[in-house]
Amino acid sequence: MISVKAFRRFDWLFFSGVMVLVSIGVMMIYSTGLASSGDRTLWLKQLLAVGLGLAGLFFFSSLDYRFFRKNSSVIYLLAVIMLVAVLLFGVQIRGSTRWFDLGFFNFQPAELSKLALIVLLAKYFQVQRPFLKKFRFVILSFAYAALPAILIMRQPDLGSALVLFAIWGGMLLFSPVPKRYLLYLLIIFLIVSAVSWNFVLHDYQKDRVHTFLEPTLDPQGRGYNVIQSMVAIGSGGLGGRGLARGLQSQLRFLPERQTDFIFASTAEELGLIGSTVILSLFVLILVRFVKTAKRARDNFGMYLSLGVFFMMIIQVVVNIGMNI
Repeated sequence: MISVKAFRRFDWLFFSGVMVLVSIGVMMIYSTGLASSGDRTLWLKQLLAVGLGLAGLFFFSSLDYRFFRKNSSVIYLLAVIMLVAVLLFGVQIRGSTRWFDLGFFNFQPAELSKLALIVLLAKYFQVQRPFLKKFRFVILSFAYAALPAILIMRQPDLGSALVLFAIWGGMLLFSPVPKRYLLYLLIIFLIVSAVSWNFVLHDYQKDRVHTFLEPTLDPQGRGYNVIQSMVAIGSGGLGGRGLARGLQSQLRFLPERQTDFIFASTAEELGLIGSTVILSLFVLILVRFVKTAKRARDNFGMYLSLGVFFMMIIQVVVNIGMNI
């Protein structure tokens, strides 16, 4: 049974911001789903996901956060096992094997691996804090991020793998590592990036980078999605076209309007005002993460909050940046 005492320090401002964002998300999935009969029930699945998420939120909020410290290795190992299992038994969708088909919804282990890595690194940076002046301990922390990242790249899902490395890098910045180590890591990163570009990345992954830099080079091909997204955002104006009245989304010029380009759909229908509200809510949530880190009773709590902060900010920047 969940104890009421556990919620005396519950961050209701943070929770309110999350719930407003969730409500806008469900509303926009419903609105954009009206353009196609096959998508009109997607908002119901989203509501189910919201219900499961809220149940998990209140359950885990009732636990002492040090529970995660005690079980960090088990959580991390479970995430790695699931990443291996999805490569063997997962369903393939559009050329990627990233999901388990659980009947009423698909589960993506890569999302669990992000949280598992945060928990493990939070414990690692707390316990090994005095030893981080030795470079081999820094490299070991990188190995913890690299293992699930490599498995995720095999799916392939380069975006989620890069999020793991971003989480590791962000948490490392707030650990007592010598500054020269950060310079070493930057040089290594640049070398690995150059090698990966020439020998590791697939053509479609390179195309995404080219499209990001200059989508107009191939407006009818690889640049089409981004151009339609920018048109949708620009046509929203100040107040938007109104719910279910976006031309780009409702006429289905905008691809993946309920997933990858949901921000563009929202900007078209709710305009600059609605987009600003959404960005403000994200800022509120991120600020609350920083305040939680400052108020943490120990280094594990601080690293835990910072890890989730970096996980969220990198995904917000990448997903919204991709749309604009």
